[in-house]
Amino acid sequence: MLKCRAAWRRLAPLARASSTLCRQNAKRAVLRNERRPDLNCSQMSTAPSGGGRENTLYVVLVGAACLGGGVYAYRTVLGDKQRYQERISEIASRTRRVEPEQQKVQTQTEPAAATEATKDVPEEAEEPQAVVEEERSPAPAETSAPAEAADLPLGSIEAPTEPITEAPEQAVTQDDTSEAISDPPLRIDTPNQPVAPTEEIEHSAAVVQETAVEPTPVVPVLPEHAPYLLIGGGTASFAAARSIRARDPRARVLIITDEQDLPYMRPPLSKELWFSDDPAVTETLRFKQWNGKERSIYFQPPSFYVDPVELTKVENGGVAVMTGKKVVHMDVRGNKVRLCDGSEITYDKCLIATGGIPRNMQVIERAGEEVTKRTTLFRKIDDFKSLEKISRTVKSITIIGGGFLGSELACALGRKSADVGLEVMQMFPEKGNMGKVLPEYLSNWTTEKVRREGVQVLTEALVKNVNFKEGKVEIKLKDGRVVKTDHIVAAVGLEPNVDLATSGGLEVDSDFGGYRVNAELQARSNIWVAGDAACFYDIKLGRRRVEHHDHAVVSGRLAGENMTGASKPYWHQSMFWSDLGPDVGYEAIGIVDSSLPTVGVFAKATAKDTPKAATEQSGTGIRSESETEAVAGKMSPTLSTPIPPVAKDDYGKGVIFYLRDNVVVGIILWNVFNRMPIARKIIKDGEQHADLNEVAKLFNIHED
Repeated sequence: MLKCRAAWRRLAPLARASSTLCRQNAKRAVLRNERRPDLNCSQMSTAPSGGGRENTLYVVLVGAACLGGGVYAYRTVLGDKQRYQERISEIASRTRRVEPEQQKVQTQTEPAAATEATKDVPEEAEEPQAVVEEERSPAPAETSAPAEAADLPLGSIEAPTEPITEAPEQAVTQDDTSEAISDPPLRIDTPNQPVAPTEEIEHSAAVVQETAVEPTPVVPVLPEHAPYLLIGGGTASFAAARSIRARDPRARVLIITDEQDLPYMRPPLSKELWFSDDPAVTETLRFKQWNGKERSIYFQPPSFYVDPVELTKVENGGVAVMTGKKVVHMDVRGNKVRLCDGSEITYDKCLIATGGIPRNMQVIERAGEEVTKRTTLFRKIDDFKSLEKISRTVKSITIIGGGFLGSELACALGRKSADVGLEVMQMFPEKGNMGKVLPEYLSNWTTEKVRREGVQVLTEALVKNVNFKEGKVEIKLKDGRVVKTDHIVAAVGLEPNVDLATSGGLEVDSDFGGYRVNAELQARSNIWVAGDAACFYDIKLGRRRVEHHDHAVVSGRLAGENMTGASKPYWHQSMFWSDLGPDVGYEAIGIVDSSLPTVGVFAKATAKDTPKAATEQSGTGIRSESETEAVAGKMSPTLSTPIPPVAKDDYGKGVIFYLRDNVVVGIILWNVFNRMPIARKIIKDGEQHADLNEVAKLFNIHED
């Protein structure tokens, strides 16, 4: 009311002055013989006309406003006071809930002292409430602090080491922690309950501190924001991270992977690791390349990476890896993702490099648990460790699939079978190994090569059903053949991982699978896709999806550059390679499909025409690392004489051209190495060639 009275004292003179000014203007108009204004006094005042109380209306209006403001202020103050009293009562009630636990501890140690302390509590509780209010901070601070503490993980709330005297809201946080880690006693809230004194709250907080800190480990706080977020921990993600750091040395890159391992290369899992002489190869994951040098399958040691907790604090940025975490939801508009544990991370630029999932056969999925647990879908480090152990404990393994992975594993296990007494079988519906890639004559030759490695190869084998009988897995084929084995390796292809397409609103290609992206590997304005999961537009060969190591390297590197503003199209023709042991290997580029017309030019092989010799010359076991940066110079054949004929079935080395509309769209270099830049340029030119024998001379396949 005092405020209302002061406001009226300020407004009254203004109202009187306004009324006086109106009367003066009216008198001047009469003296000047002007028409007197028609003033309706009854509308300005409740008094009779001519009563001289024209300012009554102003008094009523201003008084009503002041009265309403006063009532509102009074109710506001009264409500704040009531809420403040309820808050104080709530704090006091919480401290009393801790008191039984305190008494229980004291009873176990010093019964007499506990009894004496119990007698003192009611006397202290009768202390006036005003004393407590003076020692507390204002109400807004009390309400905000507990809310902030509630958002933190339980393990991240640390109890202070000193007694709480000046910030009772911290005591509330500690009490909340005690409720989370212990069974709360029966709670009875009374609005007018007396408040416990400050000493009691301090003592209760100390007891809660002892019970809350010891059993609860501190959970590290993960970064809430990453300028560059890479989903997936494979080759494409690592290549993108390296490319981003090369163009932006202070960049902060966060890689999220659902595997427990740091980024690693997958090709050695089906190749060199199986030929290692180290009995602890499954632990070290180190292997000897064909050139004799030893290396790890991991791209970089753990010291290369930054701790995810420290990523935002590192001055010069870095690359951090969060292992064992899976992104389950993607908010494209909000630029954030949600992990499997419920935590969320925002980003500026995002790369999806989720790779693929090994495809299983429906007949195996329907066969039951006994068959499922005796089946391996080969893809990760854990799969290699498991299969290597199984190969030393069972008597027979059957590989279903005649593609790259199936043929490589068949040769690897076949060479090992003689030493451990293992029977290795391989079956597939095609007429020969890699029948979907190689022309029929070369596929048949490859099949014989696999058989010479100690593998029983069953061609044109269509699996009808799979059962578990008498301790064996029984595979029935549609032609009536039955195969009994101890373990199955299903190598029947890869399914691109597009789990985030639904939540992210991303387009999936209906023909090739994978996220549909443009020539710059971009799915949205700030989202890129690389590796096996990307269905990209090849400016020479049209829309494609590739599942090979070199493509993961090149697409990841290009995506990283474009994430930093390069805006480069994907024009590079990635290559892939496969080795059937150290003696036979091939490299391929473009579209290699056995259904296309092919032209093969072969020559007699020499001792230098093997994968082992090729890696000795290039100095690397991962051949694409030396090929992707190479550029073909001026192409001119070194021979002008006709190519000499080669004996039938002698496919020591050669070049196979795949044609579409008389244009070379794919090339396989069979035991011909370090010539990939030439093949890449031929496909890039896209010209029709009248005589491919002359083109084959560019690869110097007859060079001694």
